[in-house]
Amino acid sequence: MAAPRILLCGDALGRLPQLFKRVSSVNKSAGPFDALLCVGQFFPDSADQLEEFNDYIEGRSKIPIPTYFIGDYGVGVVKVLSAVAKDSANLGFKMDGLKVCENLFWLRGSGKFMLHGLSVAYLSGKRSASSQQFGAYSEDDVDSLRALSEEQGIVDIFLTNEWPTGVTNRAASSGVPPGMSDPSIGDSTISELVAEIKPRYHIAGGMGIYYDREPYANVGAVHVTRFIALAPVGNKDKQKFIHALSPTPASKMSSAELCTKPSNTTSSPYSFAEETGSGDGAIKRSGDSVSDTQYWRYDVSQKRQKHGDGEGGGLCFKFVSSGSCPRGEKCRFRHDADAREQSIRGVCFDFLNKGKCERGPDCKFKHSIQEEGQGFSSRSAGSSNRSKECWFCLSSPSVESHLITSIGEYCYCALAKGPLVQDHVLIIPIEHLPNTLSLPPECEKDLYRLQSSLQAYFRRQGKEVVFFEWVSKRGTHANLQAVPIPSSRASSVEHIFNLAAKKLGFTFSTVKSDNSLDGRKVLGMHLDRNQNLFYVEVPGGTILSHVVDENEKFPVQFGREVLAGLLNIADKADWRNCQLSKEEETKMADDFKSRFTEYDPNS
Repeated sequence: MAAPRILLCGDALGRLPQLFKRVSSVNKSAGPFDALLCVGQFFPDSADQLEEFNDYIEGRSKIPIPTYFIGDYGVGVVKVLSAVAKDSANLGFKMDGLKVCENLFWLRGSGKFMLHGLSVAYLSGKRSASSQQFGAYSEDDVDSLRALSEEQGIVDIFLTNEWPTGVTNRAASSGVPPGMSDPSIGDSTISELVAEIKPRYHIAGGMGIYYDREPYANVGAVHVTRFIALAPVGNKDKQKFIHALSPTPASKMSSAELCTKPSNTTSSPYSFAEETGSGDGAIKRSGDSVSDTQYWRYDVSQKRQKHGDGEGGGLCFKFVSSGSCPRGEKCRFRHDADAREQSIRGVCFDFLNKGKCERGPDCKFKHSIQEEGQGFSSRSAGSSNRSKECWFCLSSPSVESHLITSIGEYCYCALAKGPLVQDHVLIIPIEHLPNTLSLPPECEKDLYRLQSSLQAYFRRQGKEVVFFEWVSKRGTHANLQAVPIPSSRASSVEHIFNLAAKKLGFTFSTVKSDNSLDGRKVLGMHLDRNQNLFYVEVPGGTILSHVVDENEKFPVQFGREVLAGLLNIADKADWRNCQLSKEEETKMADDFKSRFTEYDPNS
């Protein structure tokens, strides 16, 4: 299979006629090319360019090949991209681009996606101290990229609008453009990201010049990185603004191919390094100051003093965001499982780490601890206090009642916040109970009726349902997740969960029964309240369960992550990537209620 053929472009500056004329010419003479990736400012500098620019946006002029851009700033950006973001086809989080018009896609925020077999990561916008709707990346965008870098596989192409600080360090001075050797030029956040992501190609714009740096070795990886900066379209100095690549995806390369280092390879420009005494030219880090910022970005010196933890007082962002940290016991920061669970429930990392969040109302996460449940009686004073902050207690001011779709005597249904798929439902006990496996008999029957109704509802649509629950010994408010999947994939569910378990190093226990109610009773009889448990009920009634040991590294969103892989929507594995506005959520819930009415046992 031939390697994909990709065109790269610097700042378009709204000069789309000139850009696509050149693309068409190159495509005809040296193509065909599969896609065009644009970095730097994509929109015009002045309003007098808008008419020609809008000819493409509104479809009067044609874009020759699929084109992706991250430079969402310039004149006209708010009008164009506000409409794009509101388009119903673009709702949710789409890592592979929001469609602007035919063959044009906006890569919003940050993300990673597959493009003709190539793994492409990107950071849209540029650094800005002010809050604005478009054109500036946020801390959340950076955090998401850091979490994505934990995933297996090598990133082939990394796109940024600005240069990374220090990229010319250790480069041959003869090749560095005049004035660009100043180590302070560029964006230090991008330096941290690229040192951590270690892409094979890093493409940037924004500086107005073309620069193809010698490849450099990465710390902790066998492959090299090539940095390519591109000039603006139509620049007066006639510097290169179009560049062609045809890289074999890293996933298709042999180990020997990935390890190959050209003769002009330099050391990494982003590490503090010194030659080892052995004289073999190997590089080692002298100090972890740069690397540490990749794992934890906050100064919590006061918190360290308070806890007496020395250098270990801060939370490890890697662990909190992804459930694991490649440094393991060598990490200088705390791997706090409770903080991880609070983060999963939507609590702001700044708040967890520093006790406050400087983003204020602009932050989309919770600024209060979601209290743990203790025992079964929500009538107690302690439980009453917990319910004030619990997302799922109906008496709580935090409950998002617009997502509720059905209320019974003992259980209610609500659509999931940040749904994995349409009609992703939660079945929730009205009482503040720690799990659904130890419900009183009358409550269990209510839950079973809702399960059966959902199965009938989805079967009418040619779908089956997967039910799963994370049971925490810390006793959060129970919720059983119900995710519909196409019937054609139902037979693969048990197999894919077993494969995922094998990858994590455990084997599921299996409970088979004639119906879900009996299977849940069997599982509940063996439930130890001092243990964590994950279980999933696959189509057909089989229940797979796994008791999670205290020190076991188990992803709390395991069920969602496995189904995201099964459905080929890996970018939606984290619910925070799928959040909608309250108006969108309300419409989603109203639409579900109208379709579900004839099946709803509580209607």
